[in-house]
Amino acid sequence: MSDASSTAAPPPPDVVTDDIKEIAPAVFIIPDNRVPLVPNIGIVLGDDAALVVDTGMGPANGKRVLDAAKRVTGGRRLIVTLTHFHPEHGFGAQAFKGDAAIIYNTAQRDELQAKGEAYLGMFRTFGPGVAAALDGTKIVMPDEVYDGASKEIDLGGRRVELRNWGPAHTKGDQIVWLPSERILFTGDLAEERIFPIFPWFPPNDADIDAARWARILTELDSWTPAIVVPGHGVAGGAEILRAVRDYMVDLGARVAAERKAGKDADGIIAELGPKIRAEHPDWDSPEWIGFAIRYYASLS
Repeated sequence: MSDASSTAAPPPPDVVTDDIKEIAPAVFIIPDNRVPLVPNIGIVLGDDAALVVDTGMGPANGKRVLDAAKRVTGGRRLIVTLTHFHPEHGFGAQAFKGDAAIIYNTAQRDELQAKGEAYLGMFRTFGPGVAAALDGTKIVMPDEVYDGASKEIDLGGRRVELRNWGPAHTKGDQIVWLPSERILFTGDLAEERIFPIFPWFPPNDADIDAARWARILTELDSWTPAIVVPGHGVAGGAEILRAVRDYMVDLGARVAAERKAGKDADGIIAELGPKIRAEHPDWDSPEWIGFAIRYYASLS
C-alpha cells in the first residue's frame, strides 16, 4: 500500500512475470522488484493442485499472474488465496474467477465487503498509473471461506496451512505456511527494509493492533522458518520478522514516553520522525513513520 497523502505519484504497479524465481522445489515467487504497490506473489505446486498467494492489483495484473501460474503449473487445478484484502494484494482476483477456487478466511471476506469499495476509490487517487491498473476492477467474493484459526490444503503430496492472524495489520491477516519446507508467506505483517505499513486512517479505518502484530511476529520467528517471503521486498530468513517486530516495539515505547512528557502527535512526528528515518537509512517508504507515530500516540 502507498501513503494516501503522498504528493508524488507512484509508478504503474505492474506485476512483471518474466523473472519468476523458484525459491525451493516447486515453490515459486513473482518478485515485486521493490516497485510500490506490487506485492510478492507465490505459486506453490503439489502433485494435483497449485496454490497462488496474492494476485496483484487490477484485472490486467490478475490476468498476468493467472497466465504465469498456468505456465508453471502444467494444468494442475488452481486455488487462490490472499494474505489480506488490500488492493495491491487482492484486487486482481476477478481474473481467476472460474479458473480457480478462491479461498479467504471469514474476517478477510467480511473486511473486503465492508471496506473494499472505499479502498478502491482511495487508491484511484494515487496517480494515473494506479488508476489505470484499477480500470475495470470488480471486487469479487471468495468461493469458499473458513472460520477459526487455520485451514489445511492438500495440494497432493504437499501440505499447506492457511493461518488467520488478524487483527494486526488488518482484521483478516493471513499467513501461508509450508510446514515441511518451513516456507512462510507473511503478507504485510512483514516487509524487507520497508517501514511497516500502518493503515491508520481514522475514522474510516483504524483496525490495527500493533501489540498483537508484534506478538505474531515473535510467534512466527519461533517456527524457525527457512525462507520468509515478505509482502514487499526481498525474500530472506527470519531476520525479516525480527527487524519489523523490533522496530515496532521500539517505536511504540518511544512514542509512549513522548506522550507521557506531554507532546502531541504532530510534535512527536516533527522531533522523532527524522531520527527514526536516520536510524534506518536503507529502508524504503518513510512516509509510514508518521502514520505509525499517530497510531501509537492514539493509545496514550
